[in-house]
Amino acid sequence: MKRYLRDMRGYGPNAPNPKWPSSAKIAVQFVLNYEEGGENCVLHGDAASEAFLSDIPGATQWPRQRHWNMESIYEYGARAGFWRLHRLFTEHRIPLTIYGVATALARSPEQVQAMKDAGWEIASHGLKWVEHKDMSEAEERAAIDEAIRLHTEVVGEAPRGWYTGRCSQNTVKLAAETDQFDYISDTYDDDMPYWLEVGKRSQLIIPYTLEANDMRFATAPGWVTGDDFGQYLVDAFDTLYAEGCAGRPAMMSVGLHCRLVGRPGKLAGLKRFIEHVQNHQGVWTPRRLEIAQHWATEHPYTRRERPSEMSRERFVQLYGSIFEHSPWIAERAWELELGPAHDCAAGVHNALCRIFRTATDAERLRVLNAHPDLAGKLAAAGQLTAESTAEQASAGLDYLTDVERETFTMLNVKYVEKFGFPFIIAVRDHDKTSILSSFQTRIGNDHVTELETACRQVERIAQFRLQDLLS
Repeated sequence: MKRYLRDMRGYGPNAPNPKWPSSAKIAVQFVLNYEEGGENCVLHGDAASEAFLSDIPGATQWPRQRHWNMESIYEYGARAGFWRLHRLFTEHRIPLTIYGVATALARSPEQVQAMKDAGWEIASHGLKWVEHKDMSEAEERAAIDEAIRLHTEVVGEAPRGWYTGRCSQNTVKLAAETDQFDYISDTYDDDMPYWLEVGKRSQLIIPYTLEANDMRFATAPGWVTGDDFGQYLVDAFDTLYAEGCAGRPAMMSVGLHCRLVGRPGKLAGLKRFIEHVQNHQGVWTPRRLEIAQHWATEHPYTRRERPSEMSRERFVQLYGSIFEHSPWIAERAWELELGPAHDCAAGVHNALCRIFRTATDAERLRVLNAHPDLAGKLAAAGQLTAESTAEQASAGLDYLTDVERETFTMLNVKYVEKFGFPFIIAVRDHDKTSILSSFQTRIGNDHVTELETACRQVERIAQFRLQDLLS
């Protein structure tokens, strides 16, 4: 059983309407990462200094040494940058979500009090601002548990949101297993919240951003001036706002860091963006927790059967009749590398068609011959499959005049004598008149052309049947 774990489908072409409060056209959510005092530092018991997200070009870790310049840049974020951002957002009455590293919060009691006084959400950003990728599951689980414990002790209440940032492949699973978080944000894969099944838990995911993020002041390619950052945010907002006005509201995340955008020249671009946002009607600027609460109310999760997770027996039971009397197609399709992208009508259809297309000529011919004649003897005797009965009825083939029935009978006989298989057409694309017209046209095809035409029609019939099962 080969299964592909990554989800390349998401909501597909039809994302749900989030139904933001007051019919807002967009939700713009600001995150301030508070990492200062939680970064790699030998004073914190780490093996080397920090090297990530600072204004030092090409910074590298210094093993077993303090990096005085790096430390002072992080200290700027706590000492000056935080307060500049605090004034900006409180003056504009926009609440923030803080991604707070627990050890950093513990070393900044005055800033924590200011966050609480402003009514900001303080979500967890892990125990320390360090890489998790090389941690064992046991080590990372212990770090998550300690982050929750210390956060609760320092802030006065447990975190209800989680974002590691420098995560491992196990982070989301381990965070969800705590059963602690209204949402987890260690993904960058959508413009909308979504539910993720983690064992028995249905975990809400609110994706974050690395592009509408001031971290690119410290990366290449990245922002050089505040206007670079501000203009990008404006462009992203305008695009999403226009989509919202067209009936497709979404969410925009903006990621900030005290030591980066908290510098005066960088902050100017952010300030202009905030003013741009507040010049528009129908904009919701919530904390991340409000988004989670809204989504849980408006879009509660209901578990469903997923084709990629079915046993072979269940898969064949549901999809064995999609290709007429040919369950072997479903049996082989189950062996393919299925994943979340196949948990929809288009996904199952693609898997089944791959088997049909790569079958031998003899096998494909047997599939064609498994189909009944249109308005033929089986239909008259009531011996069609349920699917074929419904399909023929949808085109009015269950109510034919004597002349029409004689015409169909004559064409069926001539067609089978010429090609060796019955005339097959996706009747839902037609009415009785166009079916007869197609019949009379296709009977003049050569054998190769008609064989390929019939096979395409078999696939089209399968598409309709799957749409009935997997809306």
